Amino acid sequence: MAGDRKPGYILAIDQGTTSSRAILFDQSLAISAVAQAEFTQVYPRSGWVEHDPEEIWLTTVATARDAIAKAGIAGADVAAIGITNQRETVVVWDRDTDKPVHNAIVWQDRRTADTCQALKAAGHEPEITAKTGLLLDPYFSATKIAWLMDNVDGAKQAAAAGRLAFGTIDTFLLWRLTGGRVHATDATNASRTLLYNITRGRWDEGLQGALRVPAALLPEVRDSAGEFGVTDKDILGAAIPVLGIAGDQQAATIGQACFMPGMMTSTYGTGCFALLNTGPDPVFSRNRLLTTIAYQIDGKPTYALEGAIFVAGAAVQWLRDGLRIIEAAAQTGELAAAADPEQSVYLVPAFVGLGAPHWDSECRGAIFGLTRNTGPAEFARAALESVAYQTLDLAEAMRRDWGEARETVLRVDGGMSASDWTMQYLADILDAPVDRPRVQETTALGAAYLAGWRAGLYPEPSRFAETWSLERRFTPTIPPATRRAKIAGWRDAVARVLRKPADGS
Repeated sequence: MAGDRKPGYILAIDQGTTSSRAILFDQSLAISAVAQAEFTQVYPRSGWVEHDPEEIWLTTVATARDAIAKAGIAGADVAAIGITNQRETVVVWDRDTDKPVHNAIVWQDRRTADTCQALKAAGHEPEITAKTGLLLDPYFSATKIAWLMDNVDGAKQAAAAGRLAFGTIDTFLLWRLTGGRVHATDATNASRTLLYNITRGRWDEGLQGALRVPAALLPEVRDSAGEFGVTDKDILGAAIPVLGIAGDQQAATIGQACFMPGMMTSTYGTGCFALLNTGPDPVFSRNRLLTTIAYQIDGKPTYALEGAIFVAGAAVQWLRDGLRIIEAAAQTGELAAAADPEQSVYLVPAFVGLGAPHWDSECRGAIFGLTRNTGPAEFARAALESVAYQTLDLAEAMRRDWGEARETVLRVDGGMSASDWTMQYLADILDAPVDRPRVQETTALGAAYLAGWRAGLYPEPSRFAETWSLERRFTPTIPPATRRAKIAGWRDAVARVLRKPADGS
């Protein structure tokens, strides 16, 4: 009978920047069902990006129910839930009503650029970096929280009285899933807020004061694999434990089985985020990369160097929705292959500034090298090429921090990794092999693995790593002189956007 079956599925909630997805994995880590729903992107002003938290919640529940129905199972057949989420995005809600006080402010949002500049001018960045591994940038959560406190009527007073709660998206979903019983996050998400001391493993009172974030807002911080409460039965038809949480890029690192120092994963979604596992000790960057927590198990953090590119797949969305020169993302590879090889068109996609290693929130995008013959094919090629060039900038900075002599393993995932043209160009520009896994849903897989391991369904990390399998390896094909010329053109274009000399002096 169905009631006698032992739950054998893990539900991964993959809440991203443009859509909510639910993926069911069986006991062998194979995908049983997938459901996805896009939600509205809100742009109140230039450089501002918001989401409706209620729409995120509704799409999350709808896709979870849809995936369970597609698999032909019941909620009781799900042993555990793992959550992975867009990081840094901020939600503040009323603890009594569960209602958000404002739209979610998304990681891409730049409204607090002036605040960050003022904090830098006041000399706060060295202390923040030493404690959090991060830089003062609107990308991170804390200045967004402060903005809400300053701009939502009554928010500051309600927060001081303990009536409001803050969370990144994982925390908000966990609160709703557990009927408001659990206000918690994991160490990977906490490490992205500018408020969490990554070496001491706790919220930092000094940072809360400097960044004007009331302590009463903050959730409890737990391991990435652990007890996060149990869902209300009426949501998915059963009370299901939540046993794993990790921010999306960290979840991808786990899904790619990058458990050994020196292993690197790069995820190509709306943005691109590359993480290099540096082991049990944090490596603080000299090249404006981030030091972050890759995952935390049994109270012990594993650290990583991270480089963040704000625009990767978003450049393809711009071609589709802004310029309307394509109807579907898949067309870009075909167009790029057909582009005129004699044209050197460069797109610097600084639509919301440039991330690592530049961290310039004020610069904006530009296209260089246009001729009368430039058309959709050249625009498509430039958009895809920009992803490879930005990844090169990150990889070179990581090598300088990690050590030139140490070899890294690069594993790719995310929507853009499905493009053979893009991955081949990435290998050409990096002058290194690029490995694409057989299972490309690595972000959801990482969240599922954390929950399933904790539930006793999946093996320990070393055995899980043995299940990783290669779908295709891309190796460099272009001559060194061509590669050098292409990179020189890119660096000249970036220098012009940054309004600095090409040599960086």
